[in-house]
Amino acid sequence: MSDSLLPQNLVDAAQRVIEANRAKGRRIAVAESCTGGLVAAALTEVPGSSDVLEGSIVSYSNEAKQRLLHVSTDVLETFGAVSIATAWSMAQGALEATGADVAVAITGIAGPGGGSEKKPVGTVVFARAERGGDPADVVADKRAFGDLGRSGVRLQAALCALDLLMPSSDEPSP
Repeated sequence: MSDSLLPQNLVDAAQRVIEANRAKGRRIAVAESCTGGLVAAALTEVPGSSDVLEGSIVSYSNEAKQRLLHVSTDVLETFGAVSIATAWSMAQGALEATGADVAVAITGIAGPGGGSEKKPVGTVVFARAERGGDPADVVADKRAFGDLGRSGVRLQAALCALDLLMPSSDEPSP
């Protein structure tokens, strides 16, 4: 796919996600904040991705996270937009909104501004929720990519999110 606007490593990762989830019969969804639709753009570069990608929700503002993904005001006020609690709520909201089998959420600080001592630029939080999964079993990760520049942080975050969308090898096919 040399005609892509996106970096080849991102498109290649998306291709692997589409193929692996198609083989498992899984539908996927994405809830993106700091990546601004980059994960969905990569997935939709793959011909036939509609077999697998149910939908993507870009919820950049806190208000959009509340309205579109049903992230509670309490979670946002208590933990902040860049937190495991918010990412987990975003992933759950994406599952509800799309009916997908698995959803991954990404929220973070791409920079150049917006960072703090506790959450510096390059801090990104991910969560994965699965239909029928135990809501108490939170699958989430926080990464400190460092200040790679806005595009660098967004690219690394998108690559991590695609990794989280890969089915585990022990996952049964339907």
